[in-house]
Amino acid sequence: MFIIAIIGGTGPQGKGLGYRFAKAGHAVLLGSRSEERAVEAADELQARLVGTGSVIGVTNAKAAEAADLVLLAVPYDGHDDIVAELADRMHGKVVVSCVNPLGFDKSGPFGLDLGPTSAAEQAQALAPGALVVGAFHHLSAASLISEADVLDHEDVLVCGDDSTAKAVVMELAATVTGKQGIDAGHLRLARQLEPLTAVLISVNRRYKTRSGIAVTGLARTLPR
Repeated sequence: MFIIAIIGGTGPQGKGLGYRFAKAGHAVLLGSRSEERAVEAADELQARLVGTGSVIGVTNAKAAEAADLVLLAVPYDGHDDIVAELADRMHGKVVVSCVNPLGFDKSGPFGLDLGPTSAAEQAQALAPGALVVGAFHHLSAASLISEADVLDHEDVLVCGDDSTAKAVVMELAATVTGKQGIDAGHLRLARQLEPLTAVLISVNRRYKTRSGIAVTGLARTLPR
């Protein structure tokens, strides 16, 4: 089991993933710029957990310092400043980015044009000592925080340049979906995975559902 820091853990995606990881028995540190907000969010999640895992609210810095694995769930606006601030504390650790750089206008959601990069790649550049992996981009926050046992109708696509770090995150994905995550390739593929979330948001709005990504045609072994 890991000690998992969730940077930006008071937002919907961070709280949802924190709940899932703690439910699976991991120790979760919900991070925020405001420790008071972090404690409030952590207490809310802890009240839902019965005999499994733990959730503690702390500052982003304290969370990153104490964790074995760090997950970035911060809004893209301000992403670079937060990652740069925590770079030393994340050195040598697996860092998972589920950040989706999105914009919204009268026509709906769209992926921001970052040029030849992505939020995950920017995180790697800002924290060169970390092992950055992109994953968990496409999971609905509402589904994550729901009472469903596992989100077995979805797959977690995982991209990264370090095979060991990817393997860790692929196994962690099983705590959410009940099946190992899918190796989607190198970290540069985050350029396609991140904006794809805008498509799912658009589908959700049109059909009033919680759509997700499921990959067919793969032979996979379910976790023991």
